[in-house]
Amino acid sequence: MKKRILLAEDDANLGSLLRNYLQAKEYETTLFVNGRAALDHFTSGMYDLCILDIMMPEMDGITLCKKIKSNVDVNHIPVILLTAKSTDSDKAEGLDVGADAYIVKPFN
Repeated sequence: MKKRILLAEDDANLGSLLRNYLQAKEYETTLFVNGRAALDHFTSGMYDLCILDIMMPEMDGITLCKKIKSNVDVNHIPVILLTAKSTDSDKAEGLDVGADAYIVKPFN
């Protein structure tokens, strides 16, 4: 059974690139363009990993991460925050809300 990844990224090009890369690596990847849609779908399915952009419309990645990590049914699922926000305080905020990793764009 393939591992399932929820990907929330509002940049269409980067979202498609990441989804295609992960699917080529044998992951089942579902892409959402905003945090609200990701949260609505997240509660209806089980995922093995969440990769969230921080700056998205309707609900940002910080808020979405808080909601995931405050839900006892799903808070064990790792969350990676993906963002252009690169200051130490930005990183601290992301990790303080429960993110398991914080990756700054651009990345290799």
